[in-house]
Amino acid sequence: MAKRTIRELDVAGKRVLVRVDFNVPLDEAGRIVDDTRIRAALPTVEHLLAQGASVILMSHLGRPRGRRVPALSLAPVAERLSQLLGRAVGMAPDCVGTEVAAQAAALQPNVRFHPQEEQNERTFAQHLAELGDAYVNDAFGAAHRAHASTEGVPRCMGAGASGLLMEREIAYLDETLRCPQLPFTAVLGGAKISGKIELIEHLLDRVDALLIGGGMAYTFFKAMGLEIGDSLLEEDRIDTARQLLTRVELPVDCVVADRFAADAQVQVVACDAIPRGWQGMDIGPQTRQRYADQIARGGTIVWNGPLGVCEMVPFAQGTQQVALALAAATREGAVSIIGGGDTAAAVAQAGLAQAMTHISTGGGASLECMSGRVLPGVAVLDDEES
Repeated sequence: MAKRTIRELDVAGKRVLVRVDFNVPLDEAGRIVDDTRIRAALPTVEHLLAQGASVILMSHLGRPRGRRVPALSLAPVAERLSQLLGRAVGMAPDCVGTEVAAQAAALQPNVRFHPQEEQNERTFAQHLAELGDAYVNDAFGAAHRAHASTEGVPRCMGAGASGLLMEREIAYLDETLRCPQLPFTAVLGGAKISGKIELIEHLLDRVDALLIGGGMAYTFFKAMGLEIGDSLLEEDRIDTARQLLTRVELPVDCVVADRFAADAQVQVVACDAIPRGWQGMDIGPQTRQRYADQIARGGTIVWNGPLGVCEMVPFAQGTQQVALALAAATREGAVSIIGGGDTAAAVAQAGLAQAMTHISTGGGASLECMSGRVLPGVAVLDDEES
């Protein structure tokens, strides 16, 4: 899966069209809440600028559904990027058209204002391709989508290279997981089994231990015939869970609450003693220690999905302790790989982002890559020369 990178491109004096993933969270006032994805793209942008290229950035923001939504303008991103780079970043009024072509050296449109972007419409892709002399994809978070800016443009241009962020994501989420440092441990959480079945099946024959937590654990307990009270349950996945029971490690205790609220009544119970009317909200202290011990023995640890309702302080301890265990294992030489989305946010909230080997900037893209799927935005790029 190794791809040609920007280090192999001669970009001096050329316009380089770079697909980035600046889909950052905004507050109600339109201010950027977390600029992680912007910072992650800086090495690629700075490298190209240092090599004498004119850099044309294109991204999406939110889900405008092919309509112009002023609140989803990339203007706040352009402003923040300008601050981080210490130089002016121009903002184009659109991503295609005569005026845009004239401003191509400073282009940074929201490509999803055009329905043709998500449709991967060839003419639209060709118009985008005409803006640059070379194409670079550094938008790993959008690489699982076969859109015009991620898959159509490099086809039109006949070539494409990965940016430095994309290179790093591929190196860890594909290459490292195919040849991990042993023992190989996976920690999977999150609300549902359904979103992670492919990942579980892909990892089962590769890992030495697969630790389960989060809301998905309760469907496993139901498959065992246990009472789960009002805990999250996927009725249509009970048979799937039953087939996997002997191959995964499940919590032995959990934190339950009498309602889904931060100020609910709470108690710790064994997983076979969940009271009726109560719901599981976090892994319990015994499970936290068991999982931490398992993580400490790992050579490579991949983690995707919180272990509890970590956005509520009383139910964040399981997720926090797992994050601390991964940080400690990393200090001892283990390779720690954190899936994007909620897991990355939980690690950042715990102040441990710098303690991990790699934190993915992708949500769905990281999940699909770790599941062994071919990502359209990666597959279309030129292979690395041997």
